[in-house]
Amino acid sequence: MAYFDAASAAPLHPVARQALLASLDEGWADPARLYREGRKARMLLDAAREAAAEAVGCRADEVVFTPSGTRAVHTGIAGALAGRRRVGRHLIVSAVEHSSVLHSAEAWEADGGSVTRVAVNRAGAVDPSGYAEALREDTALACLQSANHEVGTEQPVAEVAEVCRAAGVPLLVDAAQSLGWGPVGGDWSLLTASAHKWGGPSGVGLLVVRKGVRFAAQGPVDERESGRAPGFENIPAIVAAVASLRAVRAEAAREAVRLRELTERIRVRVPELVPDVEVVGDAGRRLPGIVTFSCLYVDGEALLHELDRAGFSVSSGSSCTSSTLTPSHVLKAMGVLSEGNVRVSLPPGTAEEDVERFLEVLPGAVAGVREKLGAPAPATAVRAQELVVDSLGKRCPIPVIELAKVFGGVPVGGLVRVLSDDEAARLDIPAWCQMRGQEYVGEEPAERGTAYLVRRVS
Repeated sequence: MAYFDAASAAPLHPVARQALLASLDEGWADPARLYREGRKARMLLDAAREAAAEAVGCRADEVVFTPSGTRAVHTGIAGALAGRRRVGRHLIVSAVEHSSVLHSAEAWEADGGSVTRVAVNRAGAVDPSGYAEALREDTALACLQSANHEVGTEQPVAEVAEVCRAAGVPLLVDAAQSLGWGPVGGDWSLLTASAHKWGGPSGVGLLVVRKGVRFAAQGPVDERESGRAPGFENIPAIVAAVASLRAVRAEAAREAVRLRELTERIRVRVPELVPDVEVVGDAGRRLPGIVTFSCLYVDGEALLHELDRAGFSVSSGSSCTSSTLTPSHVLKAMGVLSEGNVRVSLPPGTAEEDVERFLEVLPGAVAGVREKLGAPAPATAVRAQELVVDSLGKRCPIPVIELAKVFGGVPVGGLVRVLSDDEAARLDIPAWCQMRGQEYVGEEPAERGTAYLVRRVS
């Protein structure tokens, strides 16, 4: 079985396993106690904090260990906003942040705060000018991920940090996807990360709050972790997390070169092997191991099952894999095709032959899913130069399949009006038009759902 979902959770690094087992015997006691066992635990915790600080590029007393990366994000955002409450109640985030950041933003809005969501380009990157324009006198905090978890695009953190620093606004960076590859550059103020992203055990997060940043921890606090992460520290897991971070960093330069070659091979060959595919994300400024593509006329969940049966573990941002049947917020913000989406994220050590076998299996898997879907004959009605396709009640990718089936029967200059009540159609029909060189006219309300208008230009 080839595991290609490291962006969700990387396999436990051998060094992490060794450190975990070793520290179970030495790090079980309360590090706040002064007797021998407590001192041993404290020494392990202090050494882990020093090593984590070295990897991040900060002071040891700026590092806090949390029970998860999500908890680090929630704690960091809430504490920074509370610490600057006299400045104002305005928060800035990008439209493609991890759900943990966006959930914090939603909670802030529900509590009466205001949030600006900065748009991204089609590659998934923000423009620093977007943050400059979003800054206000009452801005308390800005947030930006170092690299995107779904498409791998790296963000201009240093440039955005400079813009925020000039305005006196702290920047929180979610470095969950990138910290294993290297420290985050720029003059940021807060940073979060999660150990299971780099091969450490789950249940360990990292929160860094630079000295001088106003911060007021929210909720019940105690004396542990500077009052910012209450509760008994899981010292064996923390030791293993930091040991694995140091280990992957030592291998990062060599592995980055190798994984970039493998992901570039996928980026180039998938469109050659599979028709009607869009590779998404920045082609150059990206993490080494992530490549994402979307396939027209494919149910994403069905494709993932086919690949799983063939021995490949991959993930998807497709609307068809969501219980809400809505497109991935990342793909939606980018304005790219959402249906049949596949994210391949290679862990360090991925074998070249596994990638080659994936490229051999993928075309047949996609073709099989397309054949099984087979879209039913659409209900149509011809009105002069306009064709109406009724896809009401049908979920992705059926509306686009039905559009494609009838499009050849429309004269050049003619319109196709696709009726759909699936939110994914708002993203996928314009993407289909761009891929096929046809004109997307726009949308308009319909008696039921929405009408999407497409004009044939060639």
